[in-house]
Amino acid sequence: MRKLVIASDNQNKVNEIKEILKGLPLEILSKNEVGLKNLVVEEDGDTLLENSFKKAREIAKQIDWIVVADDTGLFVEDLCGEPGIYSARYAGEDGNDKKNVELLLKKLNGKESKAYFETVISLITEDKKEYTASGRCYGKIVATPRGESGFGYDPVFQPEGFDKTFGEMDLDTKNRISHRRKALENLKEILEEILGEDYENISN
Repeated sequence: MRKLVIASDNQNKVNEIKEILKGLPLEILSKNEVGLKNLVVEEDGDTLLENSFKKAREIAKQIDWIVVADDTGLFVEDLCGEPGIYSARYAGEDGNDKKNVELLLKKLNGKESKAYFETVISLITEDKKEYTASGRCYGKIVATPRGESGFGYDPVFQPEGFDKTFGEMDLDTKNRISHRRKALENLKEILEEILGEDYENISN
């Protein structure tokens, strides 16, 4: 069975990817599980795509299995796309969620604003061919945080068609409509093509 390595030590992310890709003839592993726990990649690209490929390529140099890496950003219309690629470290390099949200709301100065989350996933095969998939979730930033669930900007992001923020939603609901879910569904289609006969034999 072919192996797929996820460029993350976040077990929640690993579990989510495993759930969405289940049924494919793949052994899915985190970079920690393949001995690359200490590999840290500086995310200094100008786009989500650059950052995701940078992480994937660094791991692909070390192993000859399929590699997947992702990067996610929040893009706020009234802030000309901020925080964007700097979402995780908007208020400083320590990546403090509370400080990031506080800075975002301070810059909006009490206003709500249209916004979207975007996840970009890069995939590199054993023979170093490169593919990409992406997904977006549109909504708005609310003026006051609501809810204790999730992480990051979840308490201030309300997706279109819902009256709750991500922070107020149960995990199953959020994961069903999230940007990462959409990107992973697109990734699954790419993997089905890459795996070809292996996947057809399993599904039949």
